[in-house]
Amino acid sequence: MKRLLPILAATAILAGCSPRANESTPGGGSAPAPPSAAAPTPPSPAAAIEPQSPHGAARGPEGGVTVNGQTLSTPSFAFDLPSAWRSEQPSSSMRLVQAVVPGDAGPGELVLFYFGAGQGGSVDGNFDRWRGQIEAKPGVEPAKGVVEGSGYRSSWLDLEGTLLPSGMGGGPTTPQPGFRLIGAVVEGESGPYFFKLTGPAATIAHERDAFLALLASCRRPG
Repeated sequence: MKRLLPILAATAILAGCSPRANESTPGGGSAPAPPSAAAPTPPSPAAAIEPQSPHGAARGPEGGVTVNGQTLSTPSFAFDLPSAWRSEQPSSSMRLVQAVVPGDAGPGELVLFYFGAGQGGSVDGNFDRWRGQIEAKPGVEPAKGVVEGSGYRSSWLDLEGTLLPSGMGGGPTTPQPGFRLIGAVVEGESGPYFFKLTGPAATIAHERDAFLALLASCRRPG
């Protein structure tokens, strides 16, 4: 029996030094299994068009934008910015182009979105989405039309009224009267592209013809 005591003591010491499953985490519980990698969920084109802003685009597969004076271009698309408008660094990766539109009533904003050839929704689908952002005066129908460029056809919608609060974050929390939005879907070889011109109604009214001229300038670069 005396010979067995050292053996039993050594066994107890070794057992006490062995790690146990319920000591592998600070809380004393068993260590959780490593999480399996989940496949990313692709963003919805409809959501990408209006990510978090009432001005509503996405920097898609076009790559970077080259600025040469007032001409902005990607590898497959170009247009001329009106001389008084100023391009600036987009505030979000969801925007391909962003520009400030000056005006005495307050500045407006131009944004361009692109999601890839054939992506981003139909003309009617985008018109419906923009109509849902502006509460027009009763009985007043928004103006709309078509501008033919060099290889591109632009369908535009002109909305004026009260900008409604956005449910996607980043927009106004209360209705904003005296607002105007002109949106355009530009279809062509690499389209569609989505322009949105927004701001105080007086500013946008003054710059409306300049925006239509921008649409007419849409073309392939070079």
